[in-house]
Amino acid sequence: MPDIIVIRNARTVVAYNAATGGHAYLEDADVAFDATGFLHVGGRYEGPFADEISGRDRMVLPGFVNVHCHSGEEPVSKSLFEDQGTAALWGQAMYEYSTLIEIGDDAVKAALTVMLGDLLRSGVTTFVDIAGPHDCWLPTLAESGARAYVAPGFREAQWHVEDSRRLDFRWNAARGREAFARALETVDAAEAHPCSRLGGIVAPAQVETCSPELLQEAAEAARSRKVPITIHAAQTMAEHEELLRRHGLTAVQYLEKLGVLGPDLILGHCIFIDSHGWTRQRTADDLGRLAASGTSVAHCPVTFARSGMVLQSVGRYRRSGVNVALGTDSYPFNMLEEMRTALINARIAGGTVFDVSTADIFDVATLAGAKALGRSDIGRIARGAKADFSLVDLKHSGMQPVYDPLRNLLHCAAERAVAAVYVDGACVMENDRPTRVDYDGALAELQAVQDFAVRRLQANDPRGRAASALAPLSLPVLPHP
Repeated sequence: MPDIIVIRNARTVVAYNAATGGHAYLEDADVAFDATGFLHVGGRYEGPFADEISGRDRMVLPGFVNVHCHSGEEPVSKSLFEDQGTAALWGQAMYEYSTLIEIGDDAVKAALTVMLGDLLRSGVTTFVDIAGPHDCWLPTLAESGARAYVAPGFREAQWHVEDSRRLDFRWNAARGREAFARALETVDAAEAHPCSRLGGIVAPAQVETCSPELLQEAAEAARSRKVPITIHAAQTMAEHEELLRRHGLTAVQYLEKLGVLGPDLILGHCIFIDSHGWTRQRTADDLGRLAASGTSVAHCPVTFARSGMVLQSVGRYRRSGVNVALGTDSYPFNMLEEMRTALINARIAGGTVFDVSTADIFDVATLAGAKALGRSDIGRIARGAKADFSLVDLKHSGMQPVYDPLRNLLHCAAERAVAAVYVDGACVMENDRPTRVDYDGALAELQAVQDFAVRRLQANDPRGRAASALAPLSLPVLPHP
């Protein structure tokens, strides 16, 4: 008997429509799959099978493709700095506060496990993890059953915020080159991993922390390996102004001059382009450069919205021909909440409810992500594609009453209605928990890790401020009467 599984008579399947190149609803349909991919999508499946899943009151959803997230210390930062920012750096908290978090090597696996567990719980089946390389990275990702790309970051300059008023760069080219060499070793190991679900991406960390030569060599290394490239670029106003000071160019213009733009490049965030309302430029050329080169944008709205920053706008980028994909960046690592925020922010930034639709955002989280990674076999439910998908419970209270199930999922129910997630035809999340890694154990460990990080805040702060000043609680703590 073949190892074929049939979802019988699914109430709704979000299927790929080859005629339009987008998604469409397919009702009362059978879906058959095995480890090689989807074998049947449509009417009744009459072939042999080993197991059957009832599709009654279920929506079958293509797996989400998250093109930008960070494990490392990010899961430990939760609830520390959401209300903080550096006023002199346009309110951005990243430069001054993210460098204060310290975790030990033994905590990295717990942080990674929590991140990938949260991603799976929100329907993500493929993700790009931009982090520092470590021994447990590939083994943990392979164990989880997820489809993952490792993007080991490297850079030649470290950020230093002087007296909360000025961003400086401390350069060490030799250290950057060593990190570049180690990153390429990790990329090669991921590409050769026997589980076949892992891949590598060359990731110069930020456009302003790498020399022009390193950026060009990184692009050459990626292209010789036929793997994608990702760079944080146009992500903050501080970076935007720094590149203008150094080169008189925006990030997009600078990368175009270096020959780095291209269909294999994913730009992290890409908010502060020449036409953004915060910049000094009064031109609108960068979107055309991105579209003409085929460069993709990794849009991560939640993290930046916390700092009062917004891309202007998803709809405008898409109408300009730019491939906008979605990432979660930092916590909460919830793709459905990210999609909701992306949709709402786009309508606010675009000044109209018509800037983007639910279907547009769903495309951003699936097909656009697949395109950014150079793939046509993920982010869709179609015969021959990878069997990466979610089962959504249409009877969940957040999904009731059902008129348009995708709108219910994005606007109301979110991950709470995701009943199960499959990658390569195997169940990797069920009953709100990953099936292959110890998510609850990692959660318990993470509290101790954060406690340690909070104790180290004062020692890591150049100004020696106490944790209570760096990360004040939302409310005062009263003594017992």
